[in-house]
Amino acid sequence: MTAPLRVLVVDDARLARLELRTLLAGIEGVQWVGDADDVPAAREAIARLHPDLVLLDVQMPTGSGFDVLEGIEALPLVVFVTAYDHYAVRAFERDALDYLVKPVDATRLQSAVARAQARLARVDAAAAAPRDRLGVDDQVFLRDGERCWFVALGEIRRIVVDGNYARFWFRDQNAVLARSLTTLEARMDPALFFRANRTTLVNLRRIRAVEPSIGDGYDLVLDDGSQVEVSRRQARELRERMAL
Repeated sequence: MTAPLRVLVVDDARLARLELRTLLAGIEGVQWVGDADDVPAAREAIARLHPDLVLLDVQMPTGSGFDVLEGIEALPLVVFVTAYDHYAVRAFERDALDYLVKPVDATRLQSAVARAQARLARVDAAAAAPRDRLGVDDQVFLRDGERCWFVALGEIRRIVVDGNYARFWFRDQNAVLARSLTTLEARMDPALFFRANRTTLVNLRRIRAVEPSIGDGYDLVLDDGSQVEVSRRQARELRERMAL
């Protein structure tokens, strides 16, 4: 099943946020993930929630919607929602997906959401197109703010996916990449990575212990001491893979 489009609403007006949430609730395949009412809160929410789409007001007391986007490396898709039409040119210069003028028409919002869903589907399809699987020594490029790494696949302990974003845990670091679980599984060597549950891929070579858990499940202890729960659905495959 395709993951829902995760949407963050940013507007300093409470009633405007409520209106957008109400309209979003009527659109299939959409998940509202949070609100923000000013620039700092919006930047924090984007970093924490990793939304696929941001409905972004332009004028706010602490700055503008354009200020929200400054310096963010992994930008989500953006639809500007404002009472003013004269920011449209600047918005599209910032690669806005759409520009909606208040009061927001439900049909126009639905159209913007459909465009976002189609854009993400194309990205996933391109990323998941048949290519050679990555081997243990192949490197991936990861970036988190100002920091960048080339990381060999064998160095990655686990990958935790939230919607269309994945957090990679490696060495003593972690970084986020805009990839869905489906895309990652298509590239990862199944002899190296195991899907422990609906959100987590684990490097089998980084497992140091397997502990029984509730029911027929397991807890995996990795070489950094972190633990990953294996769902009952995946426990049988783990037993087969590790001859338990």
